[in-house]
Amino acid sequence: MAHKVQTKIVPQYADTDMMGVVYHANYLKYFELGRTAYIEDAGYSYVKMEEEGYFAPVYDVQATYRKALRYGDTAIVKTRLSLNDGVKTVYAYDITNQNGELCVTGSTTHVIVKKDTFKPVPFKRAFPEWYQRYEELKEQ
Repeated sequence: MAHKVQTKIVPQYADTDMMGVVYHANYLKYFELGRTAYIEDAGYSYVKMEEEGYFAPVYDVQATYRKALRYGDTAIVKTRLSLNDGVKTVYAYDITNQNGELCVTGSTTHVIVKKDTFKPVPFKRAFPEWYQRYEELKEQ
């Protein structure tokens, strides 16, 4: 089973729509909080990546909404890797509520680009140790 990192989020009133439901676009923010926690749990830093002259923009995003999260709920974002092929990295997310009910599933696909040119660079070449760590985590 793949390594998972859990991130607890308390949706704020400003995260909700007029129905008191977490607005759909905010789940992308929750995905990003989960991805950042996963990176840190692996021993790396997105800030350090940027300092070294790289970005990891979102190439693709997917979300399926299953059950509404509401103001007053607690969201638990479970993040894992679903692909790390040396070029693209795909993070998968399951967001549950405080009762363990699945609310949203999704994924984000990222590529590494040079900060100054935005030209793609293979993750495996730009950050070989980080890439290898992800390979190890996929096996856990």
